[in-house]
Amino acid sequence: MKNTVYEKIGWESGLEMKDDPVFGVIGGGSWATALVKLLTDNGRQLNWYMRDTAAIEHIERYHHHSKYLTSVELDADSFTITNDINYVVSESDILVFAVPSAYFLSEMSKVTVPYEDRLLISAVKGFVGDRYLTVAEYFHIDHHIPFDRIGVISGPCHAEEVGMERLSYLTLSSKHLEVAEYLCGFFRNYYVKTIACTDIYGVEFAAALKNVYAIAAGICYGAGYGDNFMAVLIASSFREMKEFINVTNPDIRRNTSMSAYLGDLLVTCNSPFSRNRSFGSMLGKGYPVRTAMLELSQVAEGYYATKAIHEINRKFNVNMPIADAVHSVLYEGCSAVEAMRELQESLM
Repeated sequence: MKNTVYEKIGWESGLEMKDDPVFGVIGGGSWATALVKLLTDNGRQLNWYMRDTAAIEHIERYHHHSKYLTSVELDADSFTITNDINYVVSESDILVFAVPSAYFLSEMSKVTVPYEDRLLISAVKGFVGDRYLTVAEYFHIDHHIPFDRIGVISGPCHAEEVGMERLSYLTLSSKHLEVAEYLCGFFRNYYVKTIACTDIYGVEFAAALKNVYAIAAGICYGAGYGDNFMAVLIASSFREMKEFINVTNPDIRRNTSMSAYLGDLLVTCNSPFSRNRSFGSMLGKGYPVRTAMLELSQVAEGYYATKAIHEINRKFNVNMPIADAVHSVLYEGCSAVEAMRELQESLM
C-alpha cells in the first residue's frame, strides 16, 4: 500500500512514499552508527554502507562497531552492511547521508546508479565543495533533485546519547511539512522524540554554525574562562547565528527558538561529547591547530565550517566577531588566547 500524501499537496516530482520503506545509511562514523541503531530499534528495513571492511567484519561478528560507539549493541542480523555504496543506493528507498562534510563529495563520486527517485536525507553537519553548498543545496542545484525528495535531520542530539538510549530530540526538516511529518514517524520511539520543521536552510546552517561557536567555547574553556563569561559568549553566539541565517535567507516563518537552533548550539558548546568543543579546548590550552586535529582523531566539522561561513559572508558582510575570531585562529595563525582576549569587547 502506498502513502498518498504526495497526491494531496501537488509534488514537484510525483514521488509516492511507501508505508514501510527500506532505509540506506551512508557513513561509518558515530552519527551513522547511532542512526542505524535507532532505525533498527524501530524495526526498519535497512542497508548500511561504510568504507572500512575491517569494521564491517567486526560488526557482523561481534555486533558492535570497533571504532565508534563501541559499547552500543547492533542487531547485525537485522540489516545488510556492505562497502558497496551502489548496492545500498539501488536497494533502498530512503537514503540517509551521515558522512563528514569533507568526505561527502568523494563518497558521492562512487555512486554510479540513479538515485533521483529516492528520498534523500542529509545528516551532514557542514558544507560541501568549493562553492560551500549545504547538502540540500548540492542535491537541488547540482543534481536538480526536487525539494519534495530532500530532507534534513538535525539535533540537538549527540550520537553517544542516542546510543545509550538517553531521551533525545531530533528535528526532521523538509520544505514540505507533510514530508517532515512523514519522516518523523520512522525515527521516533521511547528514547527519541521528533520535531517536524520546514526551514531546511536555517536548520542546515544552524547545524554548521553551532560547531564554529563550539570551537570558540572550547577555546575559552581550555583557557580557563569561567561560567559567567561562557554564558555571555554563547548568548552572543546565538544572536550572531540568528542574524547570519536571517540575513542570508530571510524567512518570516522561521522560529529560531526551536531546539534545532538554540538547543543544538547549547549542547554542542557545553557537552563533553562535543568533538568541536574538545578541539577548541586543546587550542585554548596552547595546542597548534594541526596537533589538535591529530590528537582529536575524529573530524571536527567546525574547522571546515569556519572557512565556509567566512567565505559565504564575504557577500553579506554580517557582523560576526565570534566566527571571525575562530577563523583568525584556524586559518590566520592567530593565538587562540589572544583572539578570545580581543573578542571580549565585542560581546554583550
